[in-house]
Amino acid sequence: MSYKFDKIRILVVEDNNPMLEICKSLLLTFGVGEVLSAKNGEDGFNVFKKENPDIVVADWMMQPMDGISLTRRIRNDPASPNQYVPIILMTGFSEKKRVVQARDSGVTEFLVKPFTARDLYKRIAQIIERPRQFVRSEDFFGPDRRRKAAESFEGPFKRESDAKLMAAQKVRMKEASVHLDELRSKAGLSKGDKIDIIDVDFS
Repeated sequence: MSYKFDKIRILVVEDNNPMLEICKSLLLTFGVGEVLSAKNGEDGFNVFKKENPDIVVADWMMQPMDGISLTRRIRNDPASPNQYVPIILMTGFSEKKRVVQARDSGVTEFLVKPFTARDLYKRIAQIIERPRQFVRSEDFFGPDRRRKAAESFEGPFKRESDAKLMAAQKVRMKEASVHLDELRSKAGLSKGDKIDIIDVDFS
């Protein structure tokens, strides 16, 4: 199933600039209406408070605040504008104990590097198709591990835009696709290649 992403805003928090640029471009090619960005968890939380995006995509390893700490702050800080926001954590860690640690911090979805564009799209689709109830206990607040499908979901992901807005969105998607191809070329990547930590000068 394909979705209309033109009404949603996603915040990407990533300290590796080439990876940040590729993630932003991928999201725009998916048709995401607006992609915000921050270079670490501390800046990310400030952007989150100001902009209140619909989804957060964050890397795990960042300084001075990593993705786990950012997740906990979004879930528990009284200053958080939306403690229920879906959070996708990107990481090179795939060991079970790391997955458990991420889950226990309140992460919604786990995206292991290297990943493909399809992997990222699937995580966003998963958030739409199988939203989770939230659980609060003495030492935890976050999505329940048990998933519950919401077949009648009628949120902004499925809404149609009018013709003018849709045309503008198509232009943004086309521009993002061209930019993404340029970034892939500079990074030596082809379509379908897995995206990992990238150290390339994109200037």
